[in-house]
Amino acid sequence: MDELEKNVNEMSPLIWAYVGDSVYELYIREKLVETTKYKPHKLHIETIKYVKASAQANILKRIEEELTEEEKAIVKRGRNTKNHHLPKNADTSEYMYSTAFEGLIGYLYLTKQEKRLKEILDKCMEQ
Repeated sequence: MDELEKNVNEMSPLIWAYVGDSVYELYIREKLVETTKYKPHKLHIETIKYVKASAQANILKRIEEELTEEEKAIVKRGRNTKNHHLPKNADTSEYMYSTAFEGLIGYLYLTKQEKRLKEILDKCMEQ
């Protein structure tokens, strides 16, 4: 394990999720801008369909079997992390899976695993 990965592993999975939330939303926004001719309000509405907790939880459940053992361990850490934030528009289970998904995205981003990050992000658009 290199120094970067060691430092990232010492972070809370909630930090990974914090970063992953931004990375994922930017990816979705870029894809929608590239592939549609929507105006800003419609872009926002479409983005929400992908970034809401229930959608992220469903994506994670769909791709979970394709994850490596290391990625599954990252997801498990993210899912089991105590978060005192109560979800507004999702049930607790969805919120835990959503946090785990964002944690995985953040972890891959922070450890500069760009190729794998892109593979997983591209799967998110397959529906």
